[in-house]
Amino acid sequence: MPTVFITGANRGLGLQFARQYSAEGWRVIATCRDAAGANDLRGLAGDVEISPLDVTDRAAVEALAVQLSGTAIDVLLNNAGVLLDHHARLGEIDHDALATSFAINAMAPLHICERFTDHVAASKMKVMASISSHLGSIDGIGAGSGYSYPASKAALNALMKNVAGDVAGLGIKVVLFHPGWARTRMGGPSAAVDPGDSAAGMRRIIAELTPEQSGRFVSYQGDDLPW
Repeated sequence: MPTVFITGANRGLGLQFARQYSAEGWRVIATCRDAAGANDLRGLAGDVEISPLDVTDRAAVEALAVQLSGTAIDVLLNNAGVLLDHHARLGEIDHDALATSFAINAMAPLHICERFTDHVAASKMKVMASISSHLGSIDGIGAGSGYSYPASKAALNALMKNVAGDVAGLGIKVVLFHPGWARTRMGGPSAAVDPGDSAAGMRRIIAELTPEQSGRFVSYQGDDLPW
């Protein structure tokens, strides 16, 4: 039975990933800050383990990595993220929000990849996937894009590109996704993309990823995106 490890799994795309993987018989290690309130996760059928995890709590990440020692993780999904200080312009920047965005959207995924490298290397599929955004592309940033979210996602892209080079010798493949403007709490009700379709598209790419494609930044439909 393959295993997927998902951060931010209690809602939105994370919940969709958990639902789809569990429906296909995967073991799902679903993490979120509020495990006690993760009712939708508890309602999923299959082998779903819910673990409380604040991705910015380095000690908690270390402890979970030790707890899961010996567990082969086929797909590690860095999904947890925040959208803060959206559309802020120069002179309106919330610097606390900027720091929080970098901590959650960029630094935490790097630490998780670092601590779970051995788990992924021990698996059959060997994939590290992270949810980025088209706003993480320098080419996609324009006036009114805000500061915290695009900058933190651009940092995530740069960090994961480095990770891809470092883990290539272990056979681990790394991929970054723009999930589309999905109808989640973050994306809002007017978003154009069904979150189930977005997750399904990313899962197809993960399943077909080759070592030669490691380090790609792509849309959920498989289109390569500019850095």
